[in-house]
Amino acid sequence: MRKLFYAITLLLLVQFVCPVIAQTDQRWSKQKIWEWYNKQPFYCGFNYIPAYAINYTEMWDKTSFDAKAIDTELALAEKTGLNCLRAVLQYAVYEDDPEYFLNTLDKFLAICDKHNIKFMPALFDDCVFGIEHDPKVGKQPEPLKGWYAWAWSPSPGHSMVVDPTTHSRIEKYVKAVIGRFKDDKRIFIWDLYNEPTNGGLGSASFPLLKKVAKWAREINPSQPITIDIWNGDKQLNDIALANSDIISFHNYGNKNELIKQIGELKTHGRPLINTEWMNRPNGSVIKDNLAVFYNEKVGCMLWGLVNGKTQTDLPWGHRPADPIPAVWQHDLFHGDFKPYDPEEIEVLKDFALKSRNSSYLQEHQK
Repeated sequence: MRKLFYAITLLLLVQFVCPVIAQTDQRWSKQKIWEWYNKQPFYCGFNYIPAYAINYTEMWDKTSFDAKAIDTELALAEKTGLNCLRAVLQYAVYEDDPEYFLNTLDKFLAICDKHNIKFMPALFDDCVFGIEHDPKVGKQPEPLKGWYAWAWSPSPGHSMVVDPTTHSRIEKYVKAVIGRFKDDKRIFIWDLYNEPTNGGLGSASFPLLKKVAKWAREINPSQPITIDIWNGDKQLNDIALANSDIISFHNYGNKNELIKQIGELKTHGRPLINTEWMNRPNGSVIKDNLAVFYNEKVGCMLWGLVNGKTQTDLPWGHRPADPIPAVWQHDLFHGDFKPYDPEEIEVLKDFALKSRNSSYLQEHQK
């Protein structure tokens, strides 16, 4: 009887447990994601926050959203040859007025489309560079001169991330946003969560991160899904990889460091796209690294476009009393649209021209 009991138990495990385990991987198959990727151009773009916005709350909020300013800046991006952008959405603006937020996102997509730029929305962001850990809608603080990203506002904010009683509200946001645009060709990838655990949260971000991935899969968008690899936390990276159709990553290192990481990530057998790079003082520069992305068939989005209220020309951690560095960390243009380095702009235009050639597309599809 004992042997029969064990045999039946084993059979039940095989029939019921194993299929459940097999079905937990809801990623696109490698064949499907490669078929999608091989139809795409070489994506060369930027992380976008308008010069008028000190944070993403100000970018999207009904008191400050400026379609005209965005249109002007994206026209500059198009002229430079950039064909995609990534920006963080703000949960607090959605919760304040869901209909307004979804309609504003649609307006933003229309501006992107007008300038032949594909959009990668990031639904959440844990980053904090100042003293506030939760966003507030309405008028935002003015810059504190000399402080990198002084008033950066995470989404949905650290208080909600760590409070599971708020997650049902966040679920509505995820499903409303992805559900509205799940078949919109102006969106090319969904980035579910920018730098989870950053800003001091650590593993406290894991429960929400896993839920967000689950909610996104329930909507099943026609666009691929990703969560960025941004640091060396194995547990975090395992979660990201297990929930990414296409592998995305951040790399602010020099050419050799970039090549090394690309080689490591290619072992997973999925296409890659870099969603943050360019740190001039650190050796992550256009003249060296852009060729690596192009030759390795890895899309890329540098940080950022027009220098403005975020003061991201300064290095991370810069404070008002620190000396002003001689070299900008991020951004391509001054506030008056003059290039920080005209040679960088020419290199970007050259690669944009290369990517439009049929020879690149044919090689890309091999």
